[in-house]
Amino acid sequence: MLNDLTKWADHLTHWMSRSALPLWLEQGFDAETGSAHERLDDKGHADLACPKRVRVQARQMFVLASAQQRGWITDGAARVERLDTFTSRFATHPQAPDVFVHVLSADNEISDARQDVYDMAFFLLACAWRFRAFGDASALRKADALTRHLDNYIKGPRGGWLEGDYDSKARRQNPHMHLFEAFIALYDATRDGRWLARAGEIFTLFENCFYDAEHGVLLEYFHQDWRPLSGDEGQEVEPGHMLEWVWLLHQYHHRSGAPVRRYTDRLYQSAIDHGLESHTGLLYDAIALDGTPLKTTKRCWPLTELIKASLCQAEAGSELAETQAARAIQTLFKYYFSNEIPGLYIDQLDGANQILNGKAPASTLYHLMVATTEAADYAAAKRLKLRAEHVPAPSAHLSSNSL
Repeated sequence: MLNDLTKWADHLTHWMSRSALPLWLEQGFDAETGSAHERLDDKGHADLACPKRVRVQARQMFVLASAQQRGWITDGAARVERLDTFTSRFATHPQAPDVFVHVLSADNEISDARQDVYDMAFFLLACAWRFRAFGDASALRKADALTRHLDNYIKGPRGGWLEGDYDSKARRQNPHMHLFEAFIALYDATRDGRWLARAGEIFTLFENCFYDAEHGVLLEYFHQDWRPLSGDEGQEVEPGHMLEWVWLLHQYHHRSGAPVRRYTDRLYQSAIDHGLESHTGLLYDAIALDGTPLKTTKRCWPLTELIKASLCQAEAGSELAETQAARAIQTLFKYYFSNEIPGLYIDQLDGANQILNGKAPASTLYHLMVATTEAADYAAAKRLKLRAEHVPAPSAHLSSNSL
């Protein structure tokens, strides 16, 4: 049945552990340098001519560490060490040894030397998971050095950070969202309260700047003093990011005790009411403040955030959210996962829900991994509860007719 979340969680876990990870381990890394390829093509082969965003190296460190901790792979530590060696050799910033450049060419030459805060957030996340999965103390030293660099050189006015070491016409919530995630992960890995305090700085920004209480949405773009932009950019709202914040706010609440329901309930409902295409279960890439679709294209990753947010809302007591999580997993399989090449996915659909971008970005694997582990943990907890209540758990088997 559609609302049988445990079955769909098991199905997603099987897809990740038995199909997606093996595909990426075989095709997604360069055998000579150990680097992560930027993307796979529609045949499941590495796009060797594509430049490398350096953040992808960090995201794949996270994926490998998370997979190793779950027992889904066995060589995660060695692969992460090779990624670390690669980034240190080719991507270390020539003027700032504690940070990395933004983009490398296909031949591993520096093509964009900007220091980007969004990138730094993912290196902090990778550091947290390298320590958590492998006990790598050097990763914590790197996290400390990177955070000092952020504070000393890229701190912005009125709280938060700039986009990077470069001029930008706007400030965004997005890099701060991922710093929030990284600081929570560092707290989880170390139980050092200073990381939770850093997360608290960003929670304050969320409350005072990012959240639009009038419309119940998350704002994306701001002036340098955190006033929202006007015009088209100021109107743009991303349902995927609203759902990502629902998940992160729940994580922060569980660790800090801060009340977040007045934000999470409204963000979640706004994303569902205005961002969801009701007859397909797909999410628009962007909507306006009044809920009108601005971009009717639909990327894969927002569905992973719908899964995560729905699981959090279900944990908080919403039965409808559990059904929504199951439906979102089914929608991933229906619209984004390849039937021909196990483990392969596509990036984006157009407004008519036809394939617009059939490539598989490596960066999306991070989203899929987190959604999978969250679904797996929710299903495991539900089974324990059912056993405690002496209720027979549903079978994990899905027939082909269910897909």
